[in-house]
Amino acid sequence: MALGQVFPDLYETQLAEKQTGIQQLFASYALPELELFRSEPSHYRQRAEFRVWHEGDDLFHIMFDSETKQKQRIDYFPVACKQIADFMPVLLEELKKRPALRNKLYQIDYLSGLSGELLVSLIYKKPLSDDWAEQAALLKADLAEQWPLDFIGRSRKQKVLVHRDHIIEKLTVKDRTLSYQQIENSFTQPNAKVNQQMLEWACNISSQLKGDLLELYCGNGNFSLALTPYFRQVVATEIARSSIKSAQLNIEMNQVTNLQVLQMSAEDVSAAMATGKQLKTLDLSELQLDTILVDPPRAGLDPATEAFVSQFNDIIYISCNPVTLEQNLQQLSKTHEIKAFALFDQFPYTHHIESGVWLRKLTP
Repeated sequence: MALGQVFPDLYETQLAEKQTGIQQLFASYALPELELFRSEPSHYRQRAEFRVWHEGDDLFHIMFDSETKQKQRIDYFPVACKQIADFMPVLLEELKKRPALRNKLYQIDYLSGLSGELLVSLIYKKPLSDDWAEQAALLKADLAEQWPLDFIGRSRKQKVLVHRDHIIEKLTVKDRTLSYQQIENSFTQPNAKVNQQMLEWACNISSQLKGDLLELYCGNGNFSLALTPYFRQVVATEIARSSIKSAQLNIEMNQVTNLQVLQMSAEDVSAAMATGKQLKTLDLSELQLDTILVDPPRAGLDPATEAFVSQFNDIIYISCNPVTLEQNLQQLSKTHEIKAFALFDQFPYTHHIESGVWLRKLTP
């Protein structure tokens, strides 16, 4: 398939192939019916990153083929949301007229959301000039009538903001509109509409549960915020300081009162709970942590965290790697029954698969 293109006529075929792959990988488990959550077949991605190529007076985006390593010119990128795809050629034409912004430009990163906001990072192979911020502010002003955007300038050991380094995303989940700060260079779910489906799936499961929720790897509170109506208290943990700050701001923006975010690793949480006393400033005796939600990195759960997670009555496991998910389920299925299994097509036309599993502890 051509790099950076979409193939709507093939979308259902590729999704069926992913479904078959999941069913084969987990064939040894007693799975319920697999739930499929589709993506838009084009304009589905809220993040995009491109190298910039200079040829005489011309300037264009490129991507490198992962197999051949050959560069490919990208004049239009239908993988990206309309906001990004339509803005890309506009930006290049403007940059061609502005030497202070064009010279030594190496890469452009785009971040957008369903809110319509747009953040563009211009990354250079040279120190930013003294007038870079002024020129970028003028460009922003010239485009402001049509494009609600901000610029960031980056070079080695330099980061210059025209206004701010984030967007405020708006997601609709179970008739609620949730606001999320999403910071440049921080992890966010790239397919916002599928993310909404993931959150609704987790809400539907949580509506059947009780007590309090513990979440590991919470990021900016993507799941935590959406799940607060279904639990008495939600305790979410994350190790990245920037994500913690965003999560705390998101709590304030959404006026949530039953969510606390702690800067702790999964290992530290496990060790703290083993004492049965304190989780940072929280008194564990006042919490009924029956449910845990995990959204680990591609490596999945390490053995210690896996053992810790197995102590909970209900587990909601969000996975970006079905191979490590299957490895974790080899152990978790000894203590828990798989109640629901979902495939979220975050990454159409690729082999990547996002999954969701609900497990409930087996009765003795």
